[in-house]
Order: sequence, then structure tokens, then C-alpha cells
Amino acid sequence: METTQTHLNERALQLSYFTVGYNVLEGVASLVAGVLAGSVALVGFGLDSVAESLSGSVMIWRFRPHGALSPREVEQREQRAVKLVGYTFYVLGAYVLYEAGRALYLAEAPDPSLAGIVITSLSLVVMPVLFWAKYRTGRRLRSRSLVADSKQTLACVLLSAAVLAGLVLNATLGFWQIDPLVGLLIAGFLFKEGREAIEQGKVCSC
Repeated sequence: METTQTHLNERALQLSYFTVGYNVLEGVASLVAGVLAGSVALVGFGLDSVAESLSGSVMIWRFRPHGALSPREVEQREQRAVKLVGYTFYVLGAYVLYEAGRALYLAEAPDPSLAGIVITSLSLVVMPVLFWAKYRTGRRLRSRSLVADSKQTLACVLLSAAVLAGLVLNATLGFWQIDPLVGLLIAGFLFKEGREAIEQGKVCSC
């Protein structure tokens, strides 16, 4: 039984490492593509991915061995880390909100972004698999935090779909307004994440 528990903890840690690594790569690629195309939604998506990698780092902290630290010390450090992540969500949300509002007010139409379409399409393939792996592992571990984190990954699937829809509509129909509107959606998502982290001490809004 102890061997199974250890194996599941290691699997949870591996999934958390993958989540952080993938989100960092996705975030950087989205930011570059978003800046080149002038897409608020794509830049916001990239910032959200970077912020999610910080949240994933908290999960890594949660499942790593902590040596001589007491459970209370681990909890205290985790709470400080979660609040820091929460403030980061607020800052990024404010930036995306400003850029989306400015784009709508000045009628700044983004260029079509094939790279953005590829990035978000890949996310729609990878993230559902990652969600299911984390959800199953969390249920077997009886870990509410990992189950909640898996649902956060599922929320990222929906966010990817919204950004992809906006990029496709802009590229095919010239409906550029959907891009900053999706940016407003992302800003709201970031604010919600920040509030959950600061007020309730958790990194998932699920």
C-alpha cells in the first residue's frame, strides 16, 4: 500500500512538472505570436499560461519531500506562495484588461495569426489528456488539491477554445472585435484566480 502511495505521489509530481514546463513553453510562444500579430487575446492567453506555471509550481512544492520541515511549516510556506501567485494574477489581469479596452476604443484590429491558431489547437490536444491524467491520479490519492488542479487544466481547455475561435473568426471573417472581447474574458478569469488565491488560499477556482 505504501509503495502504491509513493508511486502515485511521484506520478503527481511528474504531472506537475510537465504542467509547468508545458505552460512556460506555451506562454512564451503565445506572447511572441500575440505581440507580432497585435492580438490582445493571444497575449492574454500567454500571460495566463505563465501565471498557471506559477500555480503549478505550488503543486510541485506540495508533492515534493520536505525533509525536516514540519507539516505546519510546509503549510505556512505554501500559503505564502499561493498569495504571491494571487497578486501576480491581479497584475496580469489588469494589464490584459487595459490592453483589451484600449484595442476596442481605438479599433486596433489584430493581424491574422497562423502561429496562434497552431498553438491553441495544440493546447486543445494536450490539455484534455493532462486533465484526465491529473484527475485520475488525484482521485486515487484522495488529493482534493490535485483534483482541483486538474479542473483548472480543464478550464484552460475552454480558454484555449475561446482564443482559437477568436483567431479563426478574425482570420476568416475579419471579425477583429472578438479578439479584445476574448481578452476581456481572460482578464476576468485572471481576476477570479487572484481573488481565490488571496482570499481562500488556493490556486484553483474550481
